[in-house]
Amino acid sequence: MSVNDIIRAWSDPEYRSSLSAADLAALPESPVGAIELTDAELSQVVGAVQSGASVGCNTKTCVTTRGNSQQPCGSC
Repeated sequence: MSVNDIIRAWSDPEYRSSLSAADLAALPESPVGAIELTDAELSQVVGAVQSGASVGCNTKTCVTTRGNSQQPCGSC
């Protein structure tokens, strides 16, 4: 298995599921550790919720959720 195939198997679940049992057995462990999180681990995730004071910028306007104001980008 080439280095590119190994990297693809680590990062692409669809490709990994297409590998034979022999290929999977020969696949080295990913250096980043587990690829998928359990439900218990996901319940501990912090930072996935937008706070009321968040500011976001798209290509045309900045949107501040506090006060719901919109201004041209660059003025945020």
